[in-house]
Amino acid sequence: MPVVADPLARLLADVAAGRPPIADGRTTVLAPAGRLSAVLAFTGHHVVVADVDPGWVAGRLPVGDYGAPVSAPFLDELGRRLGRTYDNLDHVLVAPGAEGEPPIELRADDPLHPHPRAERARHYREDLRVWTTPDDAGLLLLGRGLGGRLEASFEVQPEARGRGLGRALAASARHLSGGEPVWLQVAPGNAASLRAVLGAGGFAPVGAELLYPPARSVAAP
Repeated sequence: MPVVADPLARLLADVAAGRPPIADGRTTVLAPAGRLSAVLAFTGHHVVVADVDPGWVAGRLPVGDYGAPVSAPFLDELGRRLGRTYDNLDHVLVAPGAEGEPPIELRADDPLHPHPRAERARHYREDLRVWTTPDDAGLLLLGRGLGGRLEASFEVQPEARGRGLGRALAASARHLSGGEPVWLQVAPGNAASLRAVLGAGGFAPVGAELLYPPARSVAAP
């Protein structure tokens, strides 16, 4: 398990252990520990992960408007300040690591796997690991994301959906984490994935977040 050294990593470790920020209506500003900036939303508390002055943030959040940190006006202004564009708002879930073997057969695959989900993961995460099912119907990814946390994502081929494979992939991530908590982000409209994650067992919703990733590099022609 990585050493928890910086404030963001400590906060995430506390959340994973069932100790979320106090619901005091406040917004905390933390410096990013890596290349991602973000806005995190917990019950009654927000965290802005960005290289900005707390006074700058406070001056742009109307008093008493507890949803302001995830409102378009603030997110747009923060993006201009950072020179970045924010991603979609995602549900965030976390589960403790699990012992034993994964519930399904998986084979380790190339971290440079060409699947679009793997390409996206490489933009957001480091130390990416990739597994596939023997029939290539399922793909599972684990990598280091925001604050060094261990993040998972998975994909099921359309022809294999509706059979519980997504649920099994989400459960497998816990068995491949080396005992660390596993984090998953799910788009609010992706009800099928959310059902799969909740059905996998162990995952609990802890909040929501928007990420500000660095701009993607464009290869020279």
